[in-house]
Order: sequence, then C-alpha cells, then structure tokens
Amino acid sequence: MADEKETAASATAVELTHDQKKQNVIHLAFGGSEQKYNEFVEVVRAAIPPGTGVVLRGSAVTGERWKDKAPFDADGPGTSDLDLTLVGGDDVIGLYKVTGFFVPGIHSRPLSDEDPDIAPDLVPLRERLMKMVGRPVNIQGTRDFVMYLRGELIGQPYLVLIDKDGAA
Repeated sequence: MADEKETAASATAVELTHDQKKQNVIHLAFGGSEQKYNEFVEVVRAAIPPGTGVVLRGSAVTGERWKDKAPFDADGPGTSDLDLTLVGGDDVIGLYKVTGFFVPGIHSRPLSDEDPDIAPDLVPLRERLMKMVGRPVNIQGTRDFVMYLRGELIGQPYLVLIDKDGAA
C-alpha cells in the first residue's frame, strides 16, 4: 500500500495515463473502493443535463496540490476537496447565476463554501456528493473550448468521469 501512496503522490501529472489518474482518484478520494467511485459517477450522471461532460481536476487526480506540491489530504483526512467541472454548452452555463462567473457565459467560479449560492440547482447535488465522500466538493461549469485550453494547451491534468455522450 505504501507504494501506491508514493505513486499517487509522486507521479508527475503530465506523465499520468487515464488509468493512473483513475486509480489515484479511487485510492485517494474513495478509500480504494471502485464501487464508491462508480456510485459517485452515477449520482453525478443522474443530475446533469444531457450532453454534459464531467471531469475531475486537482490533487485527487495527481496526488498533490499544484501550488505547493503537498500530498492529497496533507492537512488530515477529508481536508482535500474534489474539483468537478461540468463541461458543455448553454445548459451547463445556465445553471450558474450571472454573478457566478470568472468569464461571464464562458467559465464559472466553483460552487463551493466560498460561493454557495451561485448555482442553486446544483446545491442538492453538491450536498449529496459531499455526504458520500466526506469532504468538500466544488462544482464548476465551463465551455468545451475552455477545457480544451486548460487540458490540452496548458497541460492541466484531469480525469474524464463522464464523456459528453454519457459514457464513463
């Protein structure tokens, strides 16, 4: 088990394969339970508009925070959050209030403890997910091209939980 933790925490994000990222997420955020991971994905799938992709970003994927390279849950169990991003068009963007954007109509701020009222229809989903995982869950909305820029051009790692066609 120590080897798994070292792999999760020390692997360079850019070098991680899809399977490595998924295993990091299952190990770090779901206590090694693929069943809990699958339940989480299904709860998200049932709550999002059709044609919406969902990705998970951050330390649950890479094993470490990008700011300071601290390992996932460095401040204790349940202290690292899960950063979900809903990727899509007007249906996703329409879930957020006009005041809830970094770039209006393009890229939202995360629904989080800091911004708990920017996406009222997503609050029940967020609360259910947090109860499932015992940690904060933030939910951001963005357009396809922003995700492309962040992932493919800037190289920010993410794990696709749900493709836009609904596949996992």
